[in-house]
Amino acid sequence: MDILAELERRRAAARAGGGPERIAAQHARGKLTARERIELLLDEGSFEEFDMFVTHRASDFGMDRERPAGDGVVTGWGTVNGRLVYVFSQDFTVFGGSLSETHAQKICKIMDMAMRQGAPVVGINDSGGARIQEGVASLAGYAEVFQRNILASGVIPQISLVMGPCAGGAVYSPAITDFILMVKDTSYMFVTGPEVVRTVTNEVVTAEELGGALTHTRRSSVADAAYENDVEALAEARRLIDFLPPNNRAPVPVRPFFDDPARVEPSLDTLVPDNPNTPYDMRELILKIADEGDFFEIQAEFARNILTGFVRIEGSTVGVVANQPMVLAGCLDIDASRKAARFVRFCDAFSIPIVTLVDVPGFLPGTAQEHGGIIKHGAKLLFAYGEATVPKVTVITRKAYGGAYDVMASKHLRGDVNYAWPTAEIAVMGAKGAVEILYRAEKGDPEAIAARTRDYEARFANPFVAAERGFIDEVIRPRSTRPRVARALAMLRGKQLQNPWKKHDNIPL
Repeated sequence: MDILAELERRRAAARAGGGPERIAAQHARGKLTARERIELLLDEGSFEEFDMFVTHRASDFGMDRERPAGDGVVTGWGTVNGRLVYVFSQDFTVFGGSLSETHAQKICKIMDMAMRQGAPVVGINDSGGARIQEGVASLAGYAEVFQRNILASGVIPQISLVMGPCAGGAVYSPAITDFILMVKDTSYMFVTGPEVVRTVTNEVVTAEELGGALTHTRRSSVADAAYENDVEALAEARRLIDFLPPNNRAPVPVRPFFDDPARVEPSLDTLVPDNPNTPYDMRELILKIADEGDFFEIQAEFARNILTGFVRIEGSTVGVVANQPMVLAGCLDIDASRKAARFVRFCDAFSIPIVTLVDVPGFLPGTAQEHGGIIKHGAKLLFAYGEATVPKVTVITRKAYGGAYDVMASKHLRGDVNYAWPTAEIAVMGAKGAVEILYRAEKGDPEAIAARTRDYEARFANPFVAAERGFIDEVIRPRSTRPRVARALAMLRGKQLQNPWKKHDNIPL
């Protein structure tokens, strides 16, 4: 029985991490420990740990005097609502969560298993970076992790939770993953820290300003969401995992639902204001077509002129991309194009159908946009939609002008079902701009111009010209949007479409 006692003693030592003082310091910062985070992420009692007794092999700089079990990362597998998930959680109480050769090997083992089994990987990052005492061995460890992130991309969902520091080379692993969730005030990501920035560029900046959760969700678009604390972030990670298939060959998950697919919403008949320049909240339409009004938004704080996220329709996961007239009139700009393109490509990689809700007056004009490369960035979204082979259902609620009409999952980019509301206006541009170009000679006569504008609106500010050509499949009543979209998606479940063989495409980065 001595050997069993020895096992329990070693397990207790491994679970203690860096000891009670360091755990208390972690809690004092408002952070949970590596193991507490795993307990909250996974179903109760489902965690199976691997490599609990692994220790580092370094001997330089007195490292051989301290060999804590686990080497600063907890790895294993468990379930989220009964579905298999692999997880690694860096332990800041052990060597500041720094990555060593063996620490990296533990992460790589879990990622290899996830690829073989076809299950998502969740990485919880809380690390001071590479372990300086090991030098190039720790850098090699990072590269081994990066290589696995790259090969897993588009094969299994990868979610990164940044719940503490993530600096230097460490940031590139989360950057390759599909989703990054951060915690306000306690997590940050940057390639070079505030001290280096101050030395090299003379900029004085705090860690929070340089790479905090709000910086990365609002300005850089590196992160997808920021939460108040660890508990909320882990709960939302569970919710996100629920929407995702386990791998790129598995069907999207289907959950029990209690919402009638045939539900009509009379309030949608008055959603679009009479004045074409008055904004309205497109989020209302998303919530009213989703099962139980449940919408998991991605990058809510960045490029708010476009909405992206997941809903369920008849219990099945669906990706939603929608212009938001409340911000920049719903124009497409550089940031909106990048945000939506990445989301569309994720959905296509994992066979998640896409519903596109369109109210777009065009691409945002101006020198800042042109010089910033709106042509290339806008092409990313165009490319993503044109490349996607998943079911695509489009609903045009109001404006669909110019090239932006084409880009937003039009019939010409292999849209499967394209609906329009009676309020839709599908044209090269708005009536006022079009008339000023077509009838330049009459500019001095306001009455003539007004009459021309009314005539142009009567001819083009409606969905029927496009419907006559078959570019719109049906003009539908706004109140029946949910049942029509639900039936279209049901009809498309067996869709089969393949792109020409290629090693990979060359999307305009």
